[in-house]
Amino acid sequence: MRILVTGGTGLLGGRLIPKPVENGDQVFALARSASSHAKLRALGAFPVEGDLESEAPLSLPSVDAVVHAAALFRFSGPREPFFKTNVEGTARLLASAEKAGATTFVHISAAGIVMDNPGAPVRNADESAPTFPNHFSAYLASKARAETIVLAANKLGFRTLALRPPALWGPGDPFSRALPQAINSGQFAFVDRGDYAFATCHVDNVIEAIQCALERGEGGRAYFIADPEKQTFREFVASLANVQGLSIEKLRSIPYWLAMTLGRLMDAVWAIARKAGDPPVSRSMMRMIGREFSVNDAAARRELGYAGRTSRAVGLRSYGRAISPETSSTESFVEARRHQSLGSNS
Repeated sequence: MRILVTGGTGLLGGRLIPKPVENGDQVFALARSASSHAKLRALGAFPVEGDLESEAPLSLPSVDAVVHAAALFRFSGPREPFFKTNVEGTARLLASAEKAGATTFVHISAAGIVMDNPGAPVRNADESAPTFPNHFSAYLASKARAETIVLAANKLGFRTLALRPPALWGPGDPFSRALPQAINSGQFAFVDRGDYAFATCHVDNVIEAIQCALERGEGGRAYFIADPEKQTFREFVASLANVQGLSIEKLRSIPYWLAMTLGRLMDAVWAIARKAGDPPVSRSMMRMIGREFSVNDAAARRELGYAGRTSRAVGLRSYGRAISPETSSTESFVEARRHQSLGSNS
């Protein structure tokens, strides 16, 4: 099989590419810089010049399938770049993929597109839950619109699917690398103690779902995927802290209403001052990680054959030295959260 991957130098893409290469598939990866070319070749992929942020047409080689794992991710910032990359870029990629002969298009969406604006807890959401294309979070709004475009493109001979992983984690993920600095500097605070359900998906489980979707699954459908074990946000953070020899016992907590108020205030200050990067607290950040969020991935298990074979224990053991304190101490919590592994647009 000839497969094109976007986001190939990100956490997900970088871990995905070697899998089909090992199976004898030919893998191409979208790249926009010389450094990206070198990284992709080292993974066994053939770089293809292209930029989802540009309005220039994408020229793709003949392929059988496309895995679209790239997206612009930030908690704050003007809306236009999100829509230009995540919506318009996805539309251009869809058209180019079909022109290149692809018969399958797997889009990595985001589970958070079913979060509403007011902050209602999300409990065991399935694919019937509404999405919010006009969300105050530019990232969530753009991902909701991009998914709609992908699913609407499904037709005979061109099967399009969307996978919706919640919080992505795994070796080298930015949240884990930044956690020691955040804890030691006092920047980190729980919302409502973190005592609420919080769905996650280890990067290897996302890769498992991608491999399933390349082979089966109904076109025009979105599928939630998640880790099999249930946990709270506090337990999730504690597990990542524990493997780095850190404790969360003395971390402070603030109520959700206060977190959102602070986020709104910081967003305004950053926008007025035209500051680069994300503020330490933002409204979008608090909406994504400060409320109960759980999903039901029964459809993916039933229709794709997804099992979520990487357990939490195995996932934690996979970190090794990828999140050593020496690495994390050089970057701030905010900067590390600016670009999700799904958001590498190289």
